[in-house]
Amino acid sequence: MYLFYSLLYSIALFFLLPFEYLKRPKELRKRWLREKFGFLDPSVSLPDGQQAVPLTKGESKGGYKGIIWIHAVSVGEVMAALPLLKRLRDRYPSRGIILTTITDTGQKVAREKAPEGTTVFYLPFDITFALKASLKKIRPEILITIETELWPNIFKVFKEYGIPVVMFNGRISENSFRGYKKISFFMKKVLSCVDLFCMQSETDAKRIKNFGVDEKRVKVLGNFKFDTKPPSEIPEWAERMKGPVIIAGSTHQGEEELITSVYGDLKRDFSDLNLIIAPRHPERFKEVEDMLRSKGLSFIKRSALSTPTPALPPRGGGQGWGGDSEPRTLNSEPQILNGTIVLLDSVGELSAIYGISDIAIIGKSFRGYGGQNPLEPAYWGKPILCGPHMENFPFVQGFYSEGAAIEVMEEDLYPKLRELLLSPERAREMGLKARRLYMKNSGAVERAIEVISGYIQN
Repeated sequence: MYLFYSLLYSIALFFLLPFEYLKRPKELRKRWLREKFGFLDPSVSLPDGQQAVPLTKGESKGGYKGIIWIHAVSVGEVMAALPLLKRLRDRYPSRGIILTTITDTGQKVAREKAPEGTTVFYLPFDITFALKASLKKIRPEILITIETELWPNIFKVFKEYGIPVVMFNGRISENSFRGYKKISFFMKKVLSCVDLFCMQSETDAKRIKNFGVDEKRVKVLGNFKFDTKPPSEIPEWAERMKGPVIIAGSTHQGEEELITSVYGDLKRDFSDLNLIIAPRHPERFKEVEDMLRSKGLSFIKRSALSTPTPALPPRGGGQGWGGDSEPRTLNSEPQILNGTIVLLDSVGELSAIYGISDIAIIGKSFRGYGGQNPLEPAYWGKPILCGPHMENFPFVQGFYSEGAAIEVMEEDLYPKLRELLLSPERAREMGLKARRLYMKNSGAVERAIEVISGYIQN
């Protein structure tokens, strides 16, 4: 079965590689290609130019003292891994830490936010020769995967080299569970190469055991995202927003149209109301910008606020809020942003921006499937509105039952937002409940550190 998987993977790679290569910025292409085929630079993997020391047979079958390898596929997983990375740096200051991602946005956030001394690579392709090439350069003591990243050849090759593989923050959605069940005979072999599964919940643990994983190799540690603390410093431009602020975070296709339509209706009663739209995928920034222009909506891009004289939305009212007028410009003095739409065309800033919100709307929960992380606004103590599709975050049911978040259908979004805007005390109470639940469920990272200590040689 591994041979069949490798054949299918290689065929897909053959056809997709040119597109994947060319879609990346020119300055990234060579590094991306080199690292994806396993040609990693070991000279940057250890602090202060230290050399990795091979473990003796009595310590392990393979691997080196001094290197911890963590894999987080994209932005969400990188953000979840940050508390763990920081604690590992504190606990093992002389260890080299490697962080791999798959997406370019994950790379960007990893390079900006990972602790000093973390080496960031692209994860090599899941083909044997690329993986063995990378392990000839870098042989870690342990491979840690964040959430349910299942790569058959990676697990198999690391197992062959005697390198422990541990999954943290593991979760299996109901949809993924049904899909994996169809190939359970293969999944059992893949999962047998993982030494330990540390899952987010009892439900996730039960699902992983359903594939034949021995219960001794399964633990429930909780969710790292409850330990993720957004930056405490809110960007200066956001501090200049006056009036109530609604943030629509990590939105997906179709949701921006829904939310801007509701915003237009709300503006009739709340003239100073602001809306920040944060598309989940950077490649959609231009698409959302074009949509706003096509609807005649007045808005300003976050990127324009980085310039000395960014264009501000034109004055005016009506459905377009003056969208046909000439845009205004900031003078040398910082001006107040009031009653406008901001398109957040930046990466990694959303978690801090939630700090100025009055209400948070969670994306991918209305027109997408699975939802996005509601914990960032919960950290700031903000009321949270979710659509009916939060399947990837089952813990949100606890927020609903405690009155810390509200599930709404599309047709109910306007009346529910209006109700909260008219009842700020109720909104604040919801936010406080969200914050309390966030704090109550923290501590997964400390539990993970204790697990990792069992695999790290002193």
